[in-house]
Amino acid sequence: MLGETDNVPSENGGGSSGSPVVHSPLKPIKKRFRKFLVVVDDSPESKVAIRFAAARAAHITGGGLILFHCIRPGEFQHWVAVADRMREESHEEAQALLDDMATRIYEQWSVEPDKIIVEGDPKEELKAFVERTPDLFCLVLGAGEGKDPGPLVDYFAHDHVNDLPCPVILIPGTMSYEQVDDMA
Repeated sequence: MLGETDNVPSENGGGSSGSPVVHSPLKPIKKRFRKFLVVVDDSPESKVAIRFAAARAAHITGGGLILFHCIRPGEFQHWVAVADRMREESHEEAQALLDDMATRIYEQWSVEPDKIIVEGDPKEELKAFVERTPDLFCLVLGAGEGKDPGPLVDYFAHDHVNDLPCPVILIPGTMSYEQVDDMA
C-alpha cells in the first residue's frame, strides 16, 4: 500500500531506508479514452468549464471531450404543430451552439469534441447520459457566482455525487480564462 514502509533494498543497491516505496500497478494499465463531459449553455460559468475541459482533454493522452446540451421540453403542448416547430427550432439553435463551440475548441486546442443534444430535464438527462457512457474521465461543471452555484452543480455536488461512476470537477465561474489556462 502506498505510504507504508517496506524493508526492501533501494534501486541503487542500498538497504532499507524507511521511506515509502511505490510498487508497480497491480494490473496492467490498458489504453483507453478518457473523455471530459461538459455542459454547454450560454452562461459565463459554462464557458469557463468548457475552456478547462477542452484544455485538459488536449493535454491528456487519449483525452476527448463531449459537449452536452439539454433542451427543456416545450411548455406549449396545446397545438402539436406549434410544439413541433418549437422543438425543431430549439434543436437547430442547440446544434448551432455546439457547432460553434466545437469549431472554437478545435481551432484552439486541436480537440474534436463529440456533440450530444438531448431533450428533457437537464439533471435527469445528464445523469442518465453519465451512467450509460463508460469511457468518461469526469464530469466538468461550472459553478455560478453567489450563493446559488446553479441547479446542475447543486444536484450533482450533493445528493447524487455518490451515484455517479466518474468524478465531478467543479470550476468556479468567476475564474478568468488566464487562471483556467494556468491550471489546465
